[in-house]
Amino acid sequence: MPLEIVKGLDEKSRFAVRLFVTGIIDSAHQPILGNHEMKQRLAFSLLSLAVTHSVFFHLTATAQDVTATAQDVTAKAQEDDATGNALEALRSAGKLYVQAFNTHDAKALSKFWSPQAVYINRLTGEQVSGREAISAQFEIIFKAKQGLQLDVDVQSLEFVSPNVAVENGTATLSSGAAEPRSVDYSAVYIRSDGQWLLDRVTDDPQPLVQSNYQQLKDLEWMIGSWVDQADDGQVATDCRWSKNKNFVVRTFTVSVAGRIGLSGIQFVGWDPANNQIRSWTFDSDGGFSEGRWSKDANRWYVRKQGTTSDGSRATAVNIITYVDDNTFTLKSTQRTLAGDLQPNVDEVVVVKQ
Repeated sequence: MPLEIVKGLDEKSRFAVRLFVTGIIDSAHQPILGNHEMKQRLAFSLLSLAVTHSVFFHLTATAQDVTATAQDVTAKAQEDDATGNALEALRSAGKLYVQAFNTHDAKALSKFWSPQAVYINRLTGEQVSGREAISAQFEIIFKAKQGLQLDVDVQSLEFVSPNVAVENGTATLSSGAAEPRSVDYSAVYIRSDGQWLLDRVTDDPQPLVQSNYQQLKDLEWMIGSWVDQADDGQVATDCRWSKNKNFVVRTFTVSVAGRIGLSGIQFVGWDPANNQIRSWTFDSDGGFSEGRWSKDANRWYVRKQGTTSDGSRATAVNIITYVDDNTFTLKSTQRTLAGDLQPNVDEVVVVKQ
């Protein structure tokens, strides 16, 4: 067993054993100790050396592991710093790109693209490659669309490799009174000589949504909050566009002595079957009505018929007169309830809050 331990030791440990043995055996190679005692002492010493060697090896390996872990942490920190710097550089480049676009600087825009970049003209669909060709395409776009503006909403930015990044978002183009057009896009950036440059941008146009805004835009002045204040009560109305501007949604409350006595909602939209603006109103008492709108100069006539909460039929002609963007008047005539003629409601002035 002791010989096996000796064979397992390195050169320095074996030398230490020889020194120890020298202390046990004199120069004449005569045992200083008794044979049995010498064997016990030698065995114990060899075991001690083996343990010391094992502990030293373990500590050395642990130190190496700690060093490797520290190196890994340092490398990860450096990688995180590099990623953070790259993200900041990309965000900065994106902002500068939008600024150059909105000032219609075609030459400056082309410098954000790589020399081999591929660009597809959003207006014509033409595909070109290289900075000069890209600059020429932007010149065409800016001449065709005076006042064209770009707004970008970045939704994600990921690194495919240390020198390649992919940005996804929504780009919105607007020009004057025209309806803004939005597209989802994916942009590929490459890093060249420490600079992030666009290599390709592909669009995913959003589905075409039908909108009746053109038929309803004459009512756009109604959008906002309005109040009709009288001595005996108040009518407050809030108007807003529905999604895609297919309806004007009007919510109202009627208050008497500071308490809400009635509330409701009205939808004003375009009826394509009859080529007419129509409205549908529902109140908190359970009544409902529909109206057909027609315009004469600055005045809207709303011919209404409906059903009250007790089942009675009601009709009226409401007249809305536009004064300015902050004022209109309202009166109700030709009113009937269950077939009986009702008094007119005198004209009231309604103001925007």
